[in-house]
Amino acid sequence: MKLLALSDLHGDYSHIESILKRAGEIDAVLIAGDLTDFGPDEKALELLEMFKVPVLAVPGNCDNPSLLKVLDKNENTINLHNSLHRMEGLTFIGLGGSNPTPFNTPFELSEKKIGEYIGTLLSGLKGRMILLSHAPPLNTMDKLPHGNVGSAALARYLGRFDLIVCGHIHEARGKVSVNGTTVVNPGMASKGQGAIITINENINIEFIEA
Repeated sequence: MKLLALSDLHGDYSHIESILKRAGEIDAVLIAGDLTDFGPDEKALELLEMFKVPVLAVPGNCDNPSLLKVLDKNENTINLHNSLHRMEGLTFIGLGGSNPTPFNTPFELSEKKIGEYIGTLLSGLKGRMILLSHAPPLNTMDKLPHGNVGSAALARYLGRFDLIVCGHIHEARGKVSVNGTTVVNPGMASKGQGAIITINENINIEFIEA
């Protein structure tokens, strides 16, 4: 399965066509939040209509929670926030928003709520699982000059997922493996950045720039 991972578009979709040409044939798109820059929600439809394959998406902290209704409206899009979707033997789980920030952005969740959401979704699940989350787990792809700012609640589930695709921290593009979980931040799609993730027996990641 070949996936295109994107995050942090912030309403700038000028590089998407070039990214798609660079990616070639793909099976689905993963969007890890911040589709808009504090709205308007309908702006995201412009993005979603650019894709001809299924799109699995979650909002980011700079999206309004009402964006969830827009994701539900688009027939080609799977709103993955606080839900799961099975595709080609993989289980995708989603979490929108972020853990609390100093900036009081529109879509933030308490660490307690994040832990409850993920714990409930994982209950009874087996097999290969992928988490699509705007926020990274703590001490993974979350380093800023003043320290690590990821979610402590998500960090408790490292080892439960085969792959976590996240965004949120613009400066932290890259990947890391922790307790058998690969954590990938594809970078800022608003700057033409993304990642191709190929999943077969192994998980292979190629960072691309358009």
